[in-house]
Amino acid sequence: MHPAPSCTSLGTQCQEIPVTLRIGSLDAGPDSVDHEATWLLGHTERISFRRLRREGVHVLVDAVLHVRCRHLKVGRGNAEGRCAAHGFTGPAPSATRGVTQPRQLGEDRFLVVEQHVLSTLTLPQPPRTLPVLADDLDGENPCAIAPCTTADHKRGSACCRDLQIEILCPRSDASLEALVRSRLSPYLCKVSRDSEDALEAEMISACGYLDAAGLNCTLHGRLRPDGRAAKPDLCSAWPDDGKGLHPGCIFYVPPTRLAKKSQ
Repeated sequence: MHPAPSCTSLGTQCQEIPVTLRIGSLDAGPDSVDHEATWLLGHTERISFRRLRREGVHVLVDAVLHVRCRHLKVGRGNAEGRCAAHGFTGPAPSATRGVTQPRQLGEDRFLVVEQHVLSTLTLPQPPRTLPVLADDLDGENPCAIAPCTTADHKRGSACCRDLQIEILCPRSDASLEALVRSRLSPYLCKVSRDSEDALEAEMISACGYLDAAGLNCTLHGRLRPDGRAAKPDLCSAWPDDGKGLHPGCIFYVPPTRLAKKSQ
C-alpha cells in the first residue's frame, strides 16, 4: 500500500487534484495527435481540461481530476468530514465537477482538436446513420444493446465512459504521486509507474460526444473540413477478441464458441 498524502488539514485535495496529462507525441504525426487529443478532451465527466500546449515533441494538457480521496469520510448530512489517514476533522470539502465543458454545440457544431487547438468546427451529419463498428449491421449500433459495464457497475457504452491517462509526475514528486494513488477506486485506479516522469492510471469519466441517451457517438460518420474523420481513430481500433474488453461486451466470444466456429 502506498503511503497516504502528507496533508495537514481537509481541503480541496480531498475532492480534486490538478495535474498535467500527456496526450501524445508529434513523432506519430499531427493527424494522430489531433485524434488522441479529441478523444482525451472528450472525457469531461470527471476531468476539467485547461490549457492545451506543446512541449518539445509532446502535446500536453493541464487538467483537474475530480475524484475524491479514499481517506475522506463524510458524516451524516455531508456536513462533517474526517480524514481516515491522519485523523483530523472539519467541514466536509464539497464535491467538485468544474465548469461545464460542452463538446456538442448544436446545429452540427462541435468542439474538437484541430491542429493542436480546441476548435469549433461545423461537421455535417452523414447521409445515413452509421453503425459504430461495422458497415454490415443495417445502421444499427450493436453497443446500444450490449450489457457491458464499467467497474462502477454502470451499464452501457463502457468503452466511451472509461479511459487510460498518463499523468506527468517525476519520481521525485512524492506528494503528487501520493495524491494520485489515494483517489477513490474505481473512478481513478490501477495506478502504475512505467517511466521516470509519468504515472499511468485508469479513470471513469464519460465522453461528452455521447448522445443524450449515452449510447451513441455523435461524431460517428462526420468528417472534418479537410476530409479527415471527426471521430477519434482510436475509437475504432478495437482490441483482439477477449483482450481488454469490458464485462458483457457484445463482441466478446467465449473460447468454447471460438473453438466451435473453427471446427
